[in-house]
Amino acid sequence: MPLTMASPGSEVVIVRIQGKDEQQKFLENLGFVIGAKISVISDIQGNLIVNIKDSRVAISKSMANRIFVSEE
Repeated sequence: MPLTMASPGSEVVIVRIQGKDEQQKFLENLGFVIGAKISVISDIQGNLIVNIKDSRVAISKSMANRIFVSEE
């Protein structure tokens, strides 16, 4: 499921990232890699604030739709 479907307070694991190479590299630099655990902090109109690798990151709805996750 896309990251946008994860509910606030849930912890998920990245299983796939879609998009162009530049977009994938950008997300990789932020710590969004396959197998990484993400905690969803809040959801504001589809835009997310997540906790990844001990950092809080705000991510747009369009970027979050490119990140596919599974529940632990």
